[in-house]
Amino acid sequence: MTRLNVSTVNAVEQIERAIEQLPAEDLEKLFAWIEQRRRARSAPCPTPAGTPPVFRDHQGFLNSYGPEDEGLYDNAASR
Repeated sequence: MTRLNVSTVNAVEQIERAIEQLPAEDLEKLFAWIEQRRRARSAPCPTPAGTPPVFRDHQGFLNSYGPEDEGLYDNAASR
């Protein structure tokens, strides 16, 4: 359960008062917007079907070194 502080309650009360003064046409627009927000928040994030998760490894990096690269970075720690 979310705890509301005093400033949040005051803001909600101000919003309620503003909503009560809206004409019917604007009230319908507000209801449509609220419904859109509700659906957007409750919808799960889309994930492509059939796509396996990608796990990163460093084999491509490690396999890119050849025998001629031996000792290339031996002095890197002393810099």
